[in-house]
Amino acid sequence: MARVCAITGRRPQVGYNVSHSNRHTKRRFDINLQKKRLPIAPGVSMELKLTTRALKTLYRKGYLRTA
Repeated sequence: MARVCAITGRRPQVGYNVSHSNRHTKRRFDINLQKKRLPIAPGVSMELKLTTRALKTLYRKGYLRTA
């Protein structure tokens, strides 16, 4: 499970590149994943792959603090 958000479960979408002549070629829309070390218990942390949307939510809810 390489390109999946650990919290939201969001994955890349599949779509098309569309040229000026309207030819369609397959492509992937990758999500913006960041590796982040999150505290789980006192003295214990775990590195997770999170989307930037999930990180923004964690900061807003107060689960993470900026440096």
